[in-house]
Amino acid sequence: MIPQEYFSFEQPCPIRDVLDRIGDQWSLLVLIGLEDGTRRFNELMRDIGDISKQMLSRTLKQLEQDGFVYREVYAEVPPRVEYTLTDLGRSFLVPMKGLVRWADTNHKDIVLARGRYKKAA
Repeated sequence: MIPQEYFSFEQPCPIRDVLDRIGDQWSLLVLIGLEDGTRRFNELMRDIGDISKQMLSRTLKQLEQDGFVYREVYAEVPPRVEYTLTDLGRSFLVPMKGLVRWADTNHKDIVLARGRYKKAA
């Protein structure tokens, strides 16, 4: 049973609060893109592929705000900005990779179940 405090209107549910941020369409891809080390904005853009500049910028800001990503700006011309996973971001890779493995392992069964459901409806 889910504890009653998760339904409080005075405090946000910790599960929903975190999953709303990291469970969006782009955050996991950005975190995976930073797994191997520090990256610049355009490198992430190329690796992710179909994300817009505006959405990548917004996602990086949210991940920085939540403590998953560290942003460093260098006073150069043109300015150089680099993004790195924080310790919190690195710690999240462990359960995230488990979820990715689970999704990969079970995707075929999920697609088949969707097809059965659609056919029955």
